[in-house]
Amino acid sequence: MPKDFRATALERAIGRQLAGWRAERELSLTEAGQRVGFSSAKLSMMENAVQPSAPVDVMALGYVYKVPTPEWQAVMLRAQYAERARGRVANNGVNFDPAADFANLVFEATVLRVFSMDLVPTVFQLPGYTDAVMQSEDPVRTARLAMVREAWASRLGGREPLRVHAVFPEAVLWHAVGGPRLMKAQLLHLMEVSEHETVSVRVLPRTAGAYPAMGSPFTLLGFPHRQHNDVAYLETFIKGEYVEEPGLTARCAQRFESLEQVALGAGESLELIAEAVETVA
Repeated sequence: MPKDFRATALERAIGRQLAGWRAERELSLTEAGQRVGFSSAKLSMMENAVQPSAPVDVMALGYVYKVPTPEWQAVMLRAQYAERARGRVANNGVNFDPAADFANLVFEATVLRVFSMDLVPTVFQLPGYTDAVMQSEDPVRTARLAMVREAWASRLGGREPLRVHAVFPEAVLWHAVGGPRLMKAQLLHLMEVSEHETVSVRVLPRTAGAYPAMGSPFTLLGFPHRQHNDVAYLETFIKGEYVEEPGLTARCAQRFESLEQVALGAGESLELIAEAVETVA
């Protein structure tokens, strides 16, 4: 394993694919390892992206699991690219879509720092709110947003709930997305989720003027494993993009800290949301 290995999002997607193949065949780590000639520890580390998956090992697993040839070849090509590009985050030329993968990272993360500009953060959106935003123009993206929301909701009652820190401008509260009734329900939902001890909702007041990261929404994800660096996720209506270079994610973390310093406190933010609820017609 390379010294001080840090798995990229692509390498982690490869690990999940390997784990999925084994799960489909209902094999334990020990059984699968014996079949392919790996130790169960090595196989576990590959699946969890604690060590890189060598292309030859991916090929061996595909053969032993009797995975259709085009499927294992596609994953092997990803592993080859990851091997060549390790340390870089450029995913051009590989059929890997961060927008499609993002819900998986949300499920794996321990902390989510979200700065949204125009909308309630995706993880807190009601289904109707998401549908109103998308206006049925992009059913694939709507389904992906639903997966992100469900990934967070599934963690609420677990042993390791996902901590979410959200910051957004006050204007988000006054955009009657989907009409007054839906918007009121969305704001009430926002108040409800903010009561969870793992959730922080902070609002940037109109009086804040210019603020850090203005015009540049982002999500920063943190993970429990030392081998998994923070990942920043940026998205437009065209595509999603991962930023994984530590220097850049550190700048995102600094920006988010600055945003929290400018935003209202949790209590004041809740009061502002409650005011918006009463104002919605």
